[in-house]
Amino acid sequence: MRACPTLTVYGRHYCAPPRTLISLAFTSLHRHNSAPFLNLSFFTAFRSPFSRMEQFQTGTGSTGNKAMVENLKRFGVISSKKVAEVMETLDRGLFVPVGSSAYADTPLPIGYNATISAPHMHATCLELLEDKLQPGMRALDVGSGTGYLTGCFALMVGAEGRVVGVDHIPELVYMSIKNVEKSVAGSLLQKGSLSLHVGDGRKGWKEFAPYDAIHVGAAASEVPQALLDQLKPGGRMVIPVGTYFQELKVIDKSEDGSIKARTETSVRYVPLTSRDEQTGGF
Repeated sequence: MRACPTLTVYGRHYCAPPRTLISLAFTSLHRHNSAPFLNLSFFTAFRSPFSRMEQFQTGTGSTGNKAMVENLKRFGVISSKKVAEVMETLDRGLFVPVGSSAYADTPLPIGYNATISAPHMHATCLELLEDKLQPGMRALDVGSGTGYLTGCFALMVGAEGRVVGVDHIPELVYMSIKNVEKSVAGSLLQKGSLSLHVGDGRKGWKEFAPYDAIHVGAAASEVPQALLDQLKPGGRMVIPVGTYFQELKVIDKSEDGSIKARTETSVRYVPLTSRDEQTGGF
């Protein structure tokens, strides 16, 4: 009997014929494809649980947000009580365009050739970084978009911590500030423990470095040295790396400064690039 190739997704194994694996590698991106997301059609060919999650949406406002989190827990994406609490507290509906399917497990366009990632990717990154998002710690969110994940980080580290979001699209940074102001994370923005900035995230944000946690929301061909330099000894970075074939890397810096990296799963993000390349020069 011929062995069936498998894809590991968040600790679960799915069987796929070689032809399927090849076609998945070249699956086209969402038409609003200049911000990171995991293409859910990637999993649909496997009849994975994520294809059913994409279709799930119940309720609006806090009811819909809670149902979204419960669904992520049911499918095993969220196992941490703290991550579930934070995602229930911060209403995703405040961070997506009006009229969008805010609580469906799918990426959504946010303008400027960008998207907000699917909830299961946000949950995954929060779980991977949870130990480095304890009260009083510091975090950097590269490609902060509408500010949702940055806000989650801020709730994790609390008023004693420091969270910095960086995006190279000024309009998105302005939007993210307004979104955060409307949310439960607004008080952290007012107190200064959360800030959002316009800048080239590939260079990090030196002002508040070093960081216990760094999240990068787009795929780099290689890990930017500036981000490694700004990662605190004992800290962790989560970053997608690759071009057509991408892997979500978990990078830990030891107390002696040495680096260890492992692969969490295969993903499909858009490139970590310049503002002009993302917007076409407009």
